[in-house]
Amino acid sequence: MSDEPGTSHWADWSLDDLLAAKAASGLRVSLVVPARNEAATVGDVVTRVREALVETVALLDEIVVIDSDSTDATYEVATDAGAVVHRSAEVRPELGSHPGKGEAMWKSLFVTTGDVLVFMDADLVDWDTHFVPGLLGPLLTRPEVGLVKGFYERPGTGEGPEGLGALDGGRVTELVARPVIALEHPALAGLVQPLAGEWAIRRELFASLSVPTGYAVELAALIDTCRLRGAGAIAQVDLGRRAHRHQALLDLGAMAVQILAAVERRRGGVETLAGARSSTTVGGAGAGSSPTGGGAGAGSSTGGGGAAESGRRGEGAVRLRQYRPDGGRICPVERDVPIIERPPAKDLL
Repeated sequence: MSDEPGTSHWADWSLDDLLAAKAASGLRVSLVVPARNEAATVGDVVTRVREALVETVALLDEIVVIDSDSTDATYEVATDAGAVVHRSAEVRPELGSHPGKGEAMWKSLFVTTGDVLVFMDADLVDWDTHFVPGLLGPLLTRPEVGLVKGFYERPGTGEGPEGLGALDGGRVTELVARPVIALEHPALAGLVQPLAGEWAIRRELFASLSVPTGYAVELAALIDTCRLRGAGAIAQVDLGRRAHRHQALLDLGAMAVQILAAVERRRGGVETLAGARSSTTVGGAGAGSSPTGGGAGAGSSTGGGGAAESGRRGEGAVRLRQYRPDGGRICPVERDVPIIERPPAKDLL
């Protein structure tokens, strides 16, 4: 087995090839779309995939949207487009609920039936349905592959007259994730866009992983998969071109905190903010709130245990201080960034 992720192009497999491989393997495939306040785009994502990959060819067995505490019409729009939609807080409510993308993806393990899960962001605005078969190619044809990452050209990110940088992974990737990978997880250095929201994984592997509830879910899954099965169990696929809305810079700071916390936790090091609001991982936690789609902003929830219990479990929040101009002065703004992780779902199924 290779000691680094293998790279393919989405056009390396035809739909006929993938349908034959799926039939031979007997695997079921679920598309999971985590969404928070994405009413403007989630309908198009669901409709196009449903028409191309469920109704025209039966590559997908189900399309499931996990609505993460949306306050807009995301639930209704996704339902009208033909997805099975679950509100994250209503999935296994006895386990509690937290805002965040990772939470929605973790909760999907309790309401989907696929042996393979394909994750796609709900905010896509420049993409095509080949993303899904592209991600499925390595999983349906190479049994040693457990996780597949997509990468793509990101229009509008090029630098200079030759468009250099168009394949960059975004600001958090280039300034946080990639340096961390270089320093601590060099086996993952071959991944073009380690934080890409389009990826696929075998159910049994994902169910065995601890899952950050927020933005760090992608990097955590890569680190843990590499640790458990080696980099050869990871593949990546060039998906062509993809665009989405950009986050505000200060919100990216909160996302970076979640990335670093997940990496530190995998060294066994995170201590939560003394006295910060915390939540138990299993049992009775209330839903928090977050101003960002990825759940990276200030959140709050209550549960048993208090600060000492939270710190012992590595749960809770980290206080991030940032600065903004206000009336000619520079003023501090603080937010508690959730760094909660969910336990392996296999222990709760």
